[in-house]
Amino acid sequence: MRMNPKAPALRALLGAFLLFNSKPQSRAANPGWPQFRGPNAAGIGVSADLPDAWSSTQNVAWKTDLPGRSWSSPIVWGNRVFLTAVVNSGESEPPKKGLYFGGDRPEPPKSEHQWKVLCLDLKSGRIQWEKTVHRGAPQTSIHLKSSYGAETPVTDGERVYALFGSVGVFAFSLDGKEAWSRPLEPRKTRYGWGGAASPVLSDGRLFLVNDNEEQSELLALDARTGRQLWRVDRDEKSNWATPFIWRVGGRAELITPGSRAIRGYDLDGKPLWSLRGMSSIAIPTPFVGEGLLFVASGYVGDKFRPLYAIRPGARGDISLSPGETSNASIAWSDPVGGPYNPSPLYYDGRLYVLFDRGLVTCRDARTGRILYDKERLPNGLAFTASPWASNGRVFCLNEDGVCFVLRAGDKFEILQTNKLADDDMCMATPALADDRLLIRTAARVYCLGKPAR
Repeated sequence: MRMNPKAPALRALLGAFLLFNSKPQSRAANPGWPQFRGPNAAGIGVSADLPDAWSSTQNVAWKTDLPGRSWSSPIVWGNRVFLTAVVNSGESEPPKKGLYFGGDRPEPPKSEHQWKVLCLDLKSGRIQWEKTVHRGAPQTSIHLKSSYGAETPVTDGERVYALFGSVGVFAFSLDGKEAWSRPLEPRKTRYGWGGAASPVLSDGRLFLVNDNEEQSELLALDARTGRQLWRVDRDEKSNWATPFIWRVGGRAELITPGSRAIRGYDLDGKPLWSLRGMSSIAIPTPFVGEGLLFVASGYVGDKFRPLYAIRPGARGDISLSPGETSNASIAWSDPVGGPYNPSPLYYDGRLYVLFDRGLVTCRDARTGRILYDKERLPNGLAFTASPWASNGRVFCLNEDGVCFVLRAGDKFEILQTNKLADDDMCMATPALADDRLLIRTAARVYCLGKPAR
């Protein structure tokens, strides 16, 4: 269609269209943080007003005490914050901070627990609704540092879906009306550690990975009704990695890390490719950058702790031969580059790896070239939450509630150190909602934001 550039109305309309499409989306168009690590599991904030300095009193918009204990992350849609919590009616053994052995608790507690889904108002922190989805004694055990609410919920803007691995999956409307529920059979996990892999959504389907010691599986449920659409057996034992939906080149893939193999499936459950060569426990969530898929695993007790950069379009077995670090499907890899708990972060062309013991490595994401290697955060032991980034900064939150703010770039530089209250043990990965930062601790959830100008 040919336009008259001298027509004022048309010029104004065209200018408004270009202006709208060149700016970041508003909250109405980009309503929040719908899953673990946010949109595309990237862990990136886009608002220039996100805070980079805070304490338990500074830049606190509100804080709300939470019942029970859970390490699931908050998610956000519009002005609603969704969380899960599990309340023990008996005595709960307090978790210790740090990376340690000896936290196995093979026998489940006998006291009644309550599994809950909560909705908070983003502006005020007030609880809008709270639903108890199950009561009873747990049928499976968990690690001392874990919880029975380790899985992060997910939302599509119509319903919120909460997974409790040993109990079931529960769907609610955003205003708290139950849409459907589906029980899940309790299954044993390695060392009795419990589950942690969060669900993901795509094209009206809810995908669940349930890797355990008895019968590992991948499930697809109809998000509207909860009806099972398909189920695939997995040649895996216990893992704790949340899957990832990779859309590239007109193809959608469901990426599932595992200790035996990383696998890519189509959204109907058909295998597309596999990559052998992981550590014995897979926890970090995959993500993308520079047109590559990044997958890592790094159990601290293993010598092989790989980090892979995978090209799109893979088919079949793409495993590396002995001595190789790349092939037709793998752009680059490092056999000891993967972290244990925190998922790595892609930001502005660089790949940041936060290791559990407080070391940070930065790479050129496209080539894998190390820009700085294993720089230590001061007194920064015990990191479980995944790092996030915004406004040229990378944020690393440790279990003591101390967050180290790094300058994003080729050189290691700490710009700021933020500290919450002493009882604010932090293992959940925060959520970023427009200009607000939500940090869940053992006791409460903080909403942090810069003061209004």
